[in-house]
Amino acid sequence: MSVHAELLRDQSLLLQALFAGGDTAQLFDRLQSSSKHAALVERGLQTYRANAEALAERALMAAYPVLAQLMGDESFVPLARYFWRHTPPQRGDVAQWGAALPDFLDASPQLDNEPFLGDIARVEWALHTAATAQDAAPDPSSFTLLASGDPDQTTLSLSDGVMTLASAYPVVSIIYAHLQGEPTLAQAGALLGAGVAEHALVWRRGFKPAVRLASAAEYALVRALQAGLSLDAALSSFCGPARAGTEPEFDFNDWLAQAVQTGLVTGAHLLHAVHHSAEHPRQDTP
Repeated sequence: MSVHAELLRDQSLLLQALFAGGDTAQLFDRLQSSSKHAALVERGLQTYRANAEALAERALMAAYPVLAQLMGDESFVPLARYFWRHTPPQRGDVAQWGAALPDFLDASPQLDNEPFLGDIARVEWALHTAATAQDAAPDPSSFTLLASGDPDQTTLSLSDGVMTLASAYPVVSIIYAHLQGEPTLAQAGALLGAGVAEHALVWRRGFKPAVRLASAAEYALVRALQAGLSLDAALSSFCGPARAGTEPEFDFNDWLAQAVQTGLVTGAHLLHAVHHSAEHPRQDTP
């Protein structure tokens, strides 16, 4: 066996011992350790595991503060440790670890009575990643394309870090209740109990991530823009209010003015031009 192959094997054995907590006999054999030395190595591994699990708790709490509040320390801490062992980080930057947690929550039978937690986590992860997205570069002069460009080839440029989510639960209200206090926790709980569904919109507003409630029409429009449709085609993807009688008619001009002011839309471009818009890996249908 080559030196490189031996190094890879040793690294694999060490990772199995650290994350999986498996049999360390092979690792000790590689270390050619005595029983006394093996005891020291085992204590070292236990210390590393404990430190790593504490790091996992801090990393997930930083990325998922609302989820941590909803679950409480008695549930969130063991979840973080279990998730660390079964879904270990693939990169050296632990701040980039945790993207798989929403699907992990959805698949957990222990959380069947709290099915909204997965979508809460999806919004929180989008906020977490938007915090380090590329700073927006507004291009006001490009909006002249909306009047002079080919309507079938002209579209809007979205800020980096944009994510949309159609949830069956009042995810935005729950997050606002925990982070801003409005609505109250009781009001958010009442919305959850009533089965209210909400559309979440996440983007990078200036230098900070932001989330707000989106109408069904805005949700459809942003998704269409993310899919690379022209503005005309995106606007044609829905007609009038998305839910007749429950939402006001969508006013594109008012929406565009607000979207530009808040940094959601940074300009216009032709479809063949290079542009930036981040789309969440899981996109629900309206």
